[in-house]
Amino acid sequence: MHRIRSYTAVALLSALVAVPLALAQGSTSSTTPATPAAPAKSSSSSSAHHSSSKSKTATPTVDLNSATREQLMKLPGINEATATKIIAARPFKAKDELVSKNLLTKKEYNAIASHVTAKQEHMAGTTK
Repeated sequence: MHRIRSYTAVALLSALVAVPLALAQGSTSSTTPATPAAPAKSSSSSSAHHSSSKSKTATPTVDLNSATREQLMKLPGINEATATKIIAARPFKAKDELVSKNLLTKKEYNAIASHVTAKQEHMAGTTK
């Protein structure tokens, strides 16, 4: 059983490395033998893949206490009316107040929670 797992792991790892290399090299891969340069292409290919996937998922964090309506509307599920309600409900001590103040449902909040923050420094002048 252990031997089967080892062979399966090696086969999967080989496939993960071989497929991107074959795609990167195109039709010349059938005539070109594997060389030490091949892993270098794989690492640069995978690092480019990782950086591009990060840029797709990495959305700048929006401060609920200072964001414009347009910035809020770029968040998933936030329309103009909701953005206006968020601005009217300021200041926020914590981002989860979007739910406790009934501005968003828990499901809507979960969709944007990683994209928002509620910085306290913007409220320093308003809390006297």
